[in-house]
Amino acid sequence: VSLSNPRLSPPAIDLLYWRNVKQSGAVFSSVLLLLFSLTQFSVVSVGAYLALAALSATISFRIYKSVLQAVQKTDEGHPFKSYLEMEITLSQDQISKYADKILLYSNTCVKELRRLFLVQDLVDSLKFAVLMWLLTYVGALFNGLTLLILAVVSMFTMPVVYREASGQ
Repeated sequence: VSLSNPRLSPPAIDLLYWRNVKQSGAVFSSVLLLLFSLTQFSVVSVGAYLALAALSATISFRIYKSVLQAVQKTDEGHPFKSYLEMEITLSQDQISKYADKILLYSNTCVKELRRLFLVQDLVDSLKFAVLMWLLTYVGALFNGLTLLILAVVSMFTMPVVYREASGQ
């Protein structure tokens, strides 16, 4: 049985299979910390705190490098110069390509929902109704963030459990 997924890039597979424990642990911890903080604070507050943390880190690093340059009397320049000079604009072709994909997915979703809600096929609409009825019970037991946290934990643990159980 192959553990590779053609939809996932090799770095994502390495991350999920914990091939680099430090990197996987850092990503797993940061995602869980973000999700747990969203259970306590609003999205706006979490976003603002993350922006403040990133800004504090970059300002501190810039001041540290400036002091280090002054003490050692070197002329290294701005520590983020290479990032500031990077070209980050999107081309018209890229925007058009992504807009076309979003349009395709949106239209497909709307057509499928129309088909289900307007009962084009009775069996499919009944299956959808049963699924929605089951989701009301899931929603009563868990909120969306709890389900997202469970999904992240499963995403990071199941590949390792599978690999260990299958002896690969």
